[in-house]
Amino acid sequence: MAENSKSEFLMYKDKPFVRSGNTIYYGNLWDQYYLILKIVSSKEENGLQIADKVMVNLYKNDPSLKPNERIIHKIEKNDLYSAVTIGRNWLEQVSKA
Repeated sequence: MAENSKSEFLMYKDKPFVRSGNTIYYGNLWDQYYLILKIVSSKEENGLQIADKVMVNLYKNDPSLKPNERIIHKIEKNDLYSAVTIGRNWLEQVSKA
């Protein structure tokens, strides 16, 4: 039985959520738009490392554009939840356009 490639990744709201070091990729990288979240800094709280500065970038998947031109929206947030929430809202807006 063939496995669905989406099942290989952690999913959040029906989109892949993949972490590599301090970088999180959210969305399908083959779709027209996806997010890259970079954890810039973190703090220790109750023995756990908690992100306290996250850079959110909404990218357009268009190889004809220069790398800096692919960034559609950019913002810095003070926690991962806020970063994912605003990024997800951006993805919803561009998918409706």
